[in-house]
Formats: sequence, structure tokens, C-alpha cells
Amino acid sequence: MFRRVVRASKFRHVFGQAVKNDQCYDDIRVSRVTWDSSFCAVNPKFVAIIIEASGGGAFLVLPLLKTGRIDKAYPTVCGHTGPVLDIDWCPHNDHVIASGSEDCTVMVWQIPENGLVTPLAEPVVVLEGHSKRVGIVTWHPTARNVLMSAEKHGGTNISPRAGHQ
Repeated sequence: MFRRVVRASKFRHVFGQAVKNDQCYDDIRVSRVTWDSSFCAVNPKFVAIIIEASGGGAFLVLPLLKTGRIDKAYPTVCGHTGPVLDIDWCPHNDHVIASGSEDCTVMVWQIPENGLVTPLAEPVVVLEGHSKRVGIVTWHPTARNVLMSAEKHGGTNISPRAGHQ
């Protein structure tokens, strides 16, 4: 005799509700580069999103309170010559973000207090030395000015780089 058993779940009567358009980000051209990345990073002041960009890599930095439709002409952070693969906010300074790219560089950026009003093309520092594309950048959670970057080829090759604020 076959009896069908329904699993008891405390979530079976929970239903989601779609967010209103004025409470989300709309019309953002998220990067289509196939890489193991979340394509975004968030801190208490900003959200950063890797986007499609011609002629190199770029990402948006939006104040958390700026929601709704994002104009295609919105200023970007655009200093890499290849697609941006990963970004990470500094845990000690909400205005500092690092980016790693296919151009084998890591760049550290200082975001203005009120966000971007013009495109940002000059990083605070450019870290060079990788021989392959930089797929992972992450700040040390407790030590100031310590940034780890890694390239991916065959296995993972971790090469630490010192950041600068």
C-alpha cells in the first residue's frame, strides 16, 4: 500500500509579496560576464553593481535611498580596460571600494560623500602583478588596509595585496 506523506513545514503558509517599483532598482544593465561573482556589493550607504560597459569594465555606485529607474547616463566607476569581475566595499570605510578585472589589475576607489555626480575614472591606487584575470577581491574584516586579490586558473592562486586609503 502506497501512502503519500506531506512534509510538515513551518513555511507552507508563507507567501511573498512583490516589491513596488519605487522601492527597487530598475533598468540596470548587469554584466553578462560569466564569472562566479554576485555582481553587487552593499554597505550601509551605497550599493555597487557591475554593469555592461563598452571599451572596458565599469560599475555603478548608487546611494541606498536612490531607487526606481536608473538613467542610462548615470555616472559610473570606469577605470578598468577589461570587464570588472568582482567588487568589495572596505569594512572600515563606507566610501572605499576595490574592484578586480580581466585586465589583471585591482583598483581601489574613493567614492565621494554624496555618491557619484560625474564618472569616476581615477582610482586611489592601482595594484598590478597578476598574470591572469583577477576574479576575487576581498577586504580583511578586522585589519585595516589589507586587501586580498586572487586570480583563477586551474586552481586558486591567492596573492595578497596591500590596499591604501
